[in-house]
Amino acid sequence: MAFNHLPAGVHDALAPLSVTPVTHSVPMAKNHRSDRSPADAASRPSPGTVLHRLASGPSRSARITHTEHLPPRAGRHAVWPDRIRAEVVAAVQAAGIDHPWAHQALAAEHALDGDSVIVATGTASGKSLAYLVPVMSALLDGSEAPNGRGSTTLYLAPTKALAADQCRSVKELSQPLGNAVRPAVYDGDTPFEEREWIRQYANYVLTNPDMLHRGILPSHPRWSSFLKSLTYVVIDECHTYRGVFGSHVAQVLRRLRRLCARYGASPVFLLASATAAEPSVAARRLTGLPVVEVADDASPRGELVFALWEPPLTELHGERGAPVRRTATAETADLLTDLTVQGVRSVAFVRSRRGAELISVITQERLAEIDRSLPRRVAAYRGGYLPEERRALERALHSGELLGLAATTALELGVDVSGLDAVLIAGYPGTRASLWQQAGRAGRSGQGALAVLVARDDPLDTFLVHHPEALFDQPVESTVLDPDNPYVLAPHLCAAAAEIPLTDADLELFGPACAELLPQLEAAKLLRRRTRAWHWTRRERAADLTDIRGAGGTPVQVVEAGTGRLLGTVDAGAAHSTVHEGAVHLHQGRTYLVRSLDLKDSVALVEQADPPYSTVARDTTSISVLDTDIEVPWGAGRLCYGSVEVTNQVVSFLRRRVITGEVLGESKLDLPPRTLRTRAVWWTVTEDQLDEARINPEILGGSLHAAEHASIGMLPLFATCDRWDIGGVSVPLHPDTLLPTVFVYDGHPGGAGFAERAFHTARDWLAATREAIAACECDAGCPSCVQSPKCGNGNEPLHKRGAVRLLTTLLRGAPREPGAGQAPEADGAPGPEQAPGAEEPPGAEEPPEGGQVPVPERTPAPGGKPRPQSAPGSVGVRAAGPAEAVPQDPPAP
Repeated sequence: MAFNHLPAGVHDALAPLSVTPVTHSVPMAKNHRSDRSPADAASRPSPGTVLHRLASGPSRSARITHTEHLPPRAGRHAVWPDRIRAEVVAAVQAAGIDHPWAHQALAAEHALDGDSVIVATGTASGKSLAYLVPVMSALLDGSEAPNGRGSTTLYLAPTKALAADQCRSVKELSQPLGNAVRPAVYDGDTPFEEREWIRQYANYVLTNPDMLHRGILPSHPRWSSFLKSLTYVVIDECHTYRGVFGSHVAQVLRRLRRLCARYGASPVFLLASATAAEPSVAARRLTGLPVVEVADDASPRGELVFALWEPPLTELHGERGAPVRRTATAETADLLTDLTVQGVRSVAFVRSRRGAELISVITQERLAEIDRSLPRRVAAYRGGYLPEERRALERALHSGELLGLAATTALELGVDVSGLDAVLIAGYPGTRASLWQQAGRAGRSGQGALAVLVARDDPLDTFLVHHPEALFDQPVESTVLDPDNPYVLAPHLCAAAAEIPLTDADLELFGPACAELLPQLEAAKLLRRRTRAWHWTRRERAADLTDIRGAGGTPVQVVEAGTGRLLGTVDAGAAHSTVHEGAVHLHQGRTYLVRSLDLKDSVALVEQADPPYSTVARDTTSISVLDTDIEVPWGAGRLCYGSVEVTNQVVSFLRRRVITGEVLGESKLDLPPRTLRTRAVWWTVTEDQLDEARINPEILGGSLHAAEHASIGMLPLFATCDRWDIGGVSVPLHPDTLLPTVFVYDGHPGGAGFAERAFHTARDWLAATREAIAACECDAGCPSCVQSPKCGNGNEPLHKRGAVRLLTTLLRGAPREPGAGQAPEADGAPGPEQAPGAEEPPGAEEPPEGGQVPVPERTPAPGGKPRPQSAPGSVGVRAAGPAEAVPQDPPAP
């Protein structure tokens, strides 16, 4: 997170882009050198000029469906609270920042008062400085204690890159304070010889939730001197802690608070978030504490030009002869090429690791045809790289050596990339919060910026580029998490008991679900009650019971067969669909073919190759209803929410030509099935409703299938999820409901809240789905409406008009009162999709069942209808996501 301040005198160069010059500020770290001189900055083209150049080619202008102009905004200054140490104020002023923005001063005031506070302001609004000033003041006070460490601070970042960037920035800012502030990064990349020094002497430790969960809390006696002096806990980019991951982090923070209390500390929590709805509510759910909200952004902002870009239709035809648009990957590579040639410093955000590699490779190839010196100035940045590779890329980006970068969300977060002119977003990132976060990466030094959202060929992206009001006139979403999920809570109760035996006094901290879970954990012989406390009974580490990223299992090592060189790792949940035998694997621009996948030893052997295709896995899925918690009449049909069991097996993979997506062939695979117990929303229709919609048996399967595809594609507009977080099944006659049924389920054990959110917004969600299908110009269905990129049934059968009639009839019976498909906001998280028989489960990060702590199913809500476990439902096929199925790039602990 950068400070968003400029050196005095530089503001004059930005006059064409700003109404009010911004003064009295500098970039946070002086080593963030730009390869541009002030004279170059003065001649920098405006965002509108850059966009005009991009759209000037043949047919290019028609691809822009909407342009939004956000005017510049003047900043509002304040003064630091009197209680901030004068030396700290002087250090900040030495960095060129004479006065804070008003929201920075207010947040510091709350921190000094001992109030936990969340700063939820725009990208590059200086959130880092808001918490760093009170933190450095406290550390300076603590440095005068007899042991030199009377106050400590723990900083949590969701990615290693952000923690490393913040450490560099803190060292630079605190340099005038000498050794009073001693920052150090403690994560999986930290050399073992440095770890003991950090535990004993560092007073500002930067880490991630994974390392806190697996490394620090289980070894708390070795951290006792640090924990007993813990004054502040900083949680950066806290809006990323949503869904199952956010629920795990919430329990990790409760374990941290419990240990701090044991050592006599009660730290204040300082949270930084992108703009979000109800940030204080989300922060309270995350930390378990009351949190004050600071959301009035007083920082200045340069002009932002935001364009919505729809790639053109090609002459190619897809499945069932449907028209095919040019891929967002190819279109983004073209735009990144053009920006690099113009000397415009840019980053292209891509939703997958594979996509980032592809865009980088295509851009480099096209640049080589223009100027052989340019390809080296473009690179890919994603998770899964080795630590030294990530650090080298970060240095090249900061120095200006790189002009263009294709990045996953590993760079979306607050890494300071001052000096960028443009951001390309290859596909809607899933939430409006992420969209604005990515768009805000450009213009971080206060200059004007260009953002371009390049639509993918799917229902949601197509809907958004033709309905800009859904992006620009709507507030960002609420952060959704569910700490009481029993699949989340149970392993953390075990971990807490291993740290310090659990007592009745601890139950309030971990929530009301504890009372129900503890006897189950005793019965499973994981915990044992002795006198007044529960104790961990096993020899193995309790923290290893769960992966807080929801991936589950040991990461699969990708090894080059000829040399034995470790190329990187793949999450266990993604291995079946991304590094199966015959899969194409990309790493640092080089292409490899997977020779074998050893699931027992978690090793994939690869060899370098240059195939003209990519691979996409397909799998079969069955679903059965376990419990129906809520059932609401929708006319003669029903809308339901409850627990289901999903069985999924990767059975084959397709080979697709890279640029066109043309299917070259299919190969069978022999991989074991995986079972998932999760939460789902489903709806049924009766025979009378089918007659009313003129749906005969010949088109019933295709109508259900098309409605299911489109509804999954539209759900991210109503829940803070990604299409790859959810799965679905559509069945003409399901054995549990005995009716035609469409399911949409969460792709995480125990559920993540997305299906619950879908249930409570069902009327609006399904109405938008119907509109998206009906408004599409195609005749029989295409990827922009009802075809799915991961359909294992090959998008067969589909009946577009039948889906519209079916949804119209269903919506006529939709109730309008809250609780029946249009209820108040519900706390929850994400959900995948399927066809007539099942076919679209969640993406490649779906956690395997193995290693789960045995916990009971959720107790049905009042009025719910428990059902006996039934036979597996109908079976179908879908295409599991390739690396596209990986929406985040978490750091390994």
